[in-house]
Amino acid sequence: MAIRHGASALGLVSAMPSGPGVIPDETIREIARAVPPGVASFLLTSRQDVPSIAEQQRRLRPTTLQLCDRLIAGTHGELRAALPGVGIVQVVHVTGPESVEEAVRVAGDVDAILLDSGNQALAVKELGGTGRRHDWNTSRRIREAVSVPVFLAGGLRAENLADAIAEVGPFALDVCSGVRTDGRLDEEKLGRFFDAVAAA
Repeated sequence: MAIRHGASALGLVSAMPSGPGVIPDETIREIARAVPPGVASFLLTSRQDVPSIAEQQRRLRPTTLQLCDRLIAGTHGELRAALPGVGIVQVVHVTGPESVEEAVRVAGDVDAILLDSGNQALAVKELGGTGRRHDWNTSRRIREAVSVPVFLAGGLRAENLADAIAEVGPFALDVCSGVRTDGRLDEEKLGRFFDAVAAA
């Protein structure tokens, strides 16, 4: 459904501490194998150590890793060496001016930065899918400060994406809750979202 409406990438959400859209690893592997050429498969992972992330990618075979939390064991360089040819996108949760520094620190080691509205400091981490918008002024500062593509997520809907594009100027948009109803993809919302993308 997402590809039919024009998605250039599918986000396949593995185990997360919270948030919608989690699917079993077996289903992620099945979808990643079925994605047609020209459409990327992004594995959203909450794992934080290079060996575990590399094992997950080798088993599920997505084209791109979306690291939803900070690495605590190993480096992005080690991950790239372990998985040549696999894209690496680091999520930065925009919580304040410190997020600019975080994005600048990791930008040279990844293929893209994805800006989202999670909160890693909570007892149960929010690593995406919150449906909340963050400060787009900070997102624009990040986009201007880094030399890699910036993806924008966090509270995007058909009704606000033209403003998001105008204010942030992202390379791409990442949407989850804005195209869901009762936890499932909603074809009507998906259609309206892609119509709004085309209009913007």
